[in-house]
Amino acid sequence: MRVYVDSDILIWHLRGERRAANLFRRLSQERGNEFWTGALQRAEVVFFMRPSEMPATMSFLSRFKTEPVTQEVVDDAADVYRKWHPSCGMDVNDAILAATVAATGGKLYTVNVKHYPMTDIVVEKGW
Repeated sequence: MRVYVDSDILIWHLRGERRAANLFRRLSQERGNEFWTGALQRAEVVFFMRPSEMPATMSFLSRFKTEPVTQEVVDDAADVYRKWHPSCGMDVNDAILAATVAATGGKLYTVNVKHYPMTDIVVEKGW
């Protein structure tokens, strides 16, 4: 199963958050899980890393497949954003990740579950 990981959890892991490490350990042990992230979530991590963090960050991200953003996903994400942004504070990156998960299947792990109130995707709180 595709296990999508939001940028918040990726960043917490890179900062040494024990709960993030425990989540990855648990998910790694579950048979059939594949780690994925959205293109914009990867961008959030890569764009803001410091040069000294590059080797560890790129090594960590090598464990993930990155789902590209398609025209269909962008168009669907726009609908998601217009529907949910006013009530839950989701941003464009959240909307695109939600549309990506809806299009490809799988489960989304995040600490910010309030950003994903839609019922057509499975969202799990990281901790």
